[in-house]
Amino acid sequence: MLKYPCLVMDHDDTTVDSTATVHYPCFVEYMEKFHPDQHMTLEEYFRYNFHPGVVPMFLEICGMTEEEMHEEEEYWRAYAQKHVPKVYPGIREIMEEQRRRGGKICVVSHSFSDNIRRDYRENNLPEPDLVFGWECPPEQRKPAVWPLEQIMKTFGYKPEELLVVDDLKPGYDMAKAAGIPFAAAGWANDIEEIEQFMRKNCGLYFKTVPELWQYLFGEG
Repeated sequence: MLKYPCLVMDHDDTTVDSTATVHYPCFVEYMEKFHPDQHMTLEEYFRYNFHPGVVPMFLEICGMTEEEMHEEEEYWRAYAQKHVPKVYPGIREIMEEQRRRGGKICVVSHSFSDNIRRDYRENNLPEPDLVFGWECPPEQRKPAVWPLEQIMKTFGYKPEELLVVDDLKPGYDMAKAAGIPFAAAGWANDIEEIEQFMRKNCGLYFKTVPELWQYLFGEG
């Protein structure tokens, strides 16, 4: 018996350790080449991705134009294709147990679907049932509820049969708008303001991967 027949997993900093090892180094490299006046620490990068989100971060905080942001996007895509982040210890076991018990695993992410599927293969993770990535039109990316609506439509699930697992506010906003349970993944960083927001608002907050395992599959 599964507590949630469908796990809706975020990818970056929930399934794989990618911001510190791939996305932020790419960002630093790009800025040094094309916007050397702009500097941002890893902690600031985490904070701005949390709120206001990646697009406002580039447009409003970094001061890029729409065209420059799309150029950075292509640079990031090429960089990510050459760098494979590692899965967090324990995530594979959660996914394998979810599948063993007959459950689904879907992905809603701000990374591209081809890179997500590559990361799953390289880290020996179960093939996800559905993936909704950055290639979706802006109005269909999280925090839009469209990916969750498609998952429910495809598999015939009710909102309470899904659990969104995500480390950032856009995932929380998406789940909340759709009336779907949300679990905050707190293992990617130790930034106090992010943890405080998630603990206060999300209901479910897990600082470690084993805590999520226990919640999903533990007895009692």
